[in-house]
Amino acid sequence: MRQQIIAGNWKMHTNLAEATILVEGLKKALAEAKTEREVVVCPPFTGLSTVCDLADETTIRVGAQNMHYEVSGAFTGEVAPTMLTDLGCHYVILGHSERRQYFGDTDELINKKIKAAFANDIVPILCVGESLEQREANETQAFIDSQLEQGLVDLTAEQVGQMVIAYEPIWAIGTGKTATAEQAGEVCTAIRKKVASLFGADAAEAVRIQYGGSVKGSNAKEILSQADIDGALVGGASLKVEDFMAIITA
Repeated sequence: MRQQIIAGNWKMHTNLAEATILVEGLKKALAEAKTEREVVVCPPFTGLSTVCDLADETTIRVGAQNMHYEVSGAFTGEVAPTMLTDLGCHYVILGHSERRQYFGDTDELINKKIKAAFANDIVPILCVGESLEQREANETQAFIDSQLEQGLVDLTAEQVGQMVIAYEPIWAIGTGKTATAEQAGEVCTAIRKKVASLFGADAAEAVRIQYGGSVKGSNAKEILSQADIDGALVGGASLKVEDFMAIITA
């Protein structure tokens, strides 16, 4: 059985005081809830050290929101995978639509980062998803297939089985719009089938597939009940303990 994974992407939110309050609250709530789901928080780079320290010896895993593919060098403003492992990061989000749209991350670049993550014992969370125009033109699956084909180039079946793939329809991120549970489940099933065609049945069965896109407590149970959805990548709702816990315990 795949363990469901609920990850909170804090994006460019929280200072150190806010991050501390959030993690301490989450620690207390999780201790009381005793959920079997894996819980991950992904703060901004400035909060990683603090959050890793606070999460140490708890069930909370910590992830970064991005990283460079080189371990060192003259790359001003970038963060190396070795820097993340040094802090205690276990996950890294790669290929988020905001990185693709605003900062020009290409499938080729994301592929380099995924390989670097595995080389440095970090589990990549690969984000894929279509725009509203692509959905309305019935191009959803062709576009996501392309993202998977290019983003997973030269990976092994074992590596793919260990990673997380997050389906995030661009039209549902931060808009308040949410794909129906059936729509989300349909695409996640197609993603698993694509992984099977590329890397075999074992990898497809092992890889965890999340849904992300305005997930909240009121819709989480229905979304997470879909057979091929193994968790959620949560944005705004992960910034409040009560809201995040409503998803974790849905």
